[in-house]
Parts: sequence; C-alpha cells; structure tokens
Amino acid sequence: MIRVNLDVMLAKRKMRLSELSEKVGITMANLSILKTGKAKAIRFSTLDAICRVLECQPGDILEYVEDE
Repeated sequence: MIRVNLDVMLAKRKMRLSELSEKVGITMANLSILKTGKAKAIRFSTLDAICRVLECQPGDILEYVEDE
C-alpha cells in the first residue's frame, strides 16, 4: 500500500493545511482526502505543486509499505 506522509511534511515545514491549500490552489477537501490516505490517485501536476511549496521530493510525501 502507499502511505501518504503529507501531515509529516506539513509539520516539518510548520505549515497548516489551509496555507498549503492557498499556495497550491487545491481545495481543503481534496487535500484532506489526500492527507488521510483516502485518495485513489494523485495527478503529477498536484504532486509537483505540493513538492514545490513544501520544498520536498515526492518520496517525502508518498511511501510504499508492505501490507500487514
């Protein structure tokens, strides 16, 4: 499964989800779905925008973990 570590990166950058939403141009609802791991997919353009704002790599946000 793919684990989404968006909350970890937000904490490291001391940024709130609402601030990321404004800077990336994505609704709070969609970012919340992504943050909670309920998203089925993510556009590369969205991932690019998030990484640009958080100054991180995609691997800092998305992590593959074996099913337990």
